[in-house]
Amino acid sequence: MSPEGPWFPHPANWTPLCRRQLVKSLRECAAAAADAGVYLSLEGHQLVTLESAAVTREILDEVGSPWVRSDYDSANWVTRETVYDTAAALNRDFDILDRQIVSCHAKDIWIENRLTLHLQDGCPGRGTLDFKTLFRRMEALSPDYPVVAEGNGTEELPAVSQLFHTTARELGIHVLDVDERSMGPMPRLA
Repeated sequence: MSPEGPWFPHPANWTPLCRRQLVKSLRECAAAAADAGVYLSLEGHQLVTLESAAVTREILDEVGSPWVRSDYDSANWVTRETVYDTAAALNRDFDILDRQIVSCHAKDIWIENRLTLHLQDGCPGRGTLDFKTLFRRMEALSPDYPVVAEGNGTEELPAVSQLFHTTARELGIHVLDVDERSMGPMPRLA
């Protein structure tokens, strides 16, 4: 509801009226998603209507469409209470959302030394996020669901690629390269 942008706080973001409007809009969009055979993969965040995994699950259940699901953003629901134990936060969210998750944004999060609470998200490998738990839980849902690096710049991609491929290898998770997805020949990342 913020006039500043869709990811900014506004007191109306968490009202019953806003939730009802979101459900109404998603129900209207669900038919188009079904016709196209694509998921509407919703990303939540503490500052918007989809403020937690629990609220997201409630809204998805109200919408009632198999085509409206959740994109799990690894850092968006981490709080002061969970920033130093992100495995517990990830497991809680995955337990709540379960099969509603169909994609993932993999970014990191850390708490900054400021006089007010500030959780900064950003480049994977810079913070406290437990990527082993994230990858293990995504793999258990489906090895075909995308996990997309987020919060990094182009110059950081080699380090992020190394982190993700090393983590996947340690967990015995096979990472598909572009050739395996029939998109044409591309160089391997690792």
